[in-house]
Amino acid sequence: MARLDTRLEAEGAEFLVLGQLLLHKIASYKTYTNMPGYDLVATNPESNRSAMVQVKSRWRTGAGGFPIKNFNCDFVVVVLLNRGSKDGKRDVMPPNYFVFPVAIVESAPRSENWGKVNLRDIPDYEEYKEKWHLIADFLHDKNASQIN
Repeated sequence: MARLDTRLEAEGAEFLVLGQLLLHKIASYKTYTNMPGYDLVATNPESNRSAMVQVKSRWRTGAGGFPIKNFNCDFVVVVLLNRGSKDGKRDVMPPNYFVFPVAIVESAPRSENWGKVNLRDIPDYEEYKEKWHLIADFLHDKNASQIN
């Protein structure tokens, strides 16, 4: 079976995350296409802080992992789009969002060739579902470290 072209869906996932950030009152914008390391920038003009956000998306319903090689960001948001399966046997469902500080993802084991991280290898990964406040807290904390 030929590889599925999901470039449009990946772009859509970035806009979905941007929308979620804005709905959670986190001022954000999308970067130019193919910025190395991050896709979105969340800002807090009052504290003069920003957070780089990398969006990783998976098209298939029931996807359990994602490839990642670049950790030059502050947060990784994994979007499980849940769009069904190529063979049509899986249901289309609403997306799930997991908001991880980059250190959590970076410390997870990765496959050698693809750099794939399995969600189940991240301790308590379900605890990070819809945790948009982690980004808001980071932007408000003047003592939080930032990657430049």
